[in-house]
Amino acid sequence: MDPTPQAHQFEETPQQAQAALGQTIVLPLDERPTEILIQIPTQAYFMSGIRDFVVNLTKNMTGFSGQWAFRFQAVVDELCNNAIEHGSKPGEFIKVTMISTKDKSLEVIVEDTGTGKEKINATQLTALYQERRQMMTQQYLGFRGRGLPKIVGEWTDEMVFEDVPTGGLRVRVKKYLRKEEDKVLSTQKNPSHLVV
Repeated sequence: MDPTPQAHQFEETPQQAQAALGQTIVLPLDERPTEILIQIPTQAYFMSGIRDFVVNLTKNMTGFSGQWAFRFQAVVDELCNNAIEHGSKPGEFIKVTMISTKDKSLEVIVEDTGTGKEKINATQLTALYQERRQMMTQQYLGFRGRGLPKIVGEWTDEMVFEDVPTGGLRVRVKKYLRKEEDKVLSTQKNPSHLVV
C-alpha cells in the first residue's frame, strides 16, 4: 500500500461509470451501497455513541469481521477527534458519512467546519501526514500525533484529504474487504494483540 494519499485513488462506482456513459442502471437492492450520514456536535461526549454504532454497523452490514469492526471504530474515533479538536470550534458540528458496499468495501468520510483554532488545508494536511509517516520509521512520536499515520493510515487502503468549499476539511478513507486477509487476521488467539 502506498502511504501517500492520492486524490484519484477511489474506484469509480458503477453509478458513476454509467453516468459518464449517459446510461442508468439500477442495481439490485442487495448490491446497492448503504450510506449513512451523521452530524455530531463538537463535544467528545457524543463519541461513545458513534463508537458503538461503527462496531455494530461493521459487524452486521459490511461482511468485515469483528476484529475489523474494532479497527474501524479506532479509525472513525481518530478522524472524529481530529475534526473536533482541530477543525471545528465548540458549538459547531462535524459530519460523519459511512458508505458500506456489502462484501466489498467500507468508506468513511469525516468533515469539519474549518473554524477550529488550527486552520489547515488539504495540501498542508497531506504534507503533515507524509512527514509523520516518514518520522514513524525513524523515531518514536510519543502518544500524540501518531493516530492519523499509525491507526488510520495502516488500517485503510485509501486516504484522501479534500478542502470543503465552505472552508472546512474532509478526510475520506476506504477499506476493501479481502476475505483471505480477514480470515488470516481473525485467527489471532489474543484479541488484544493487533496485527496490521
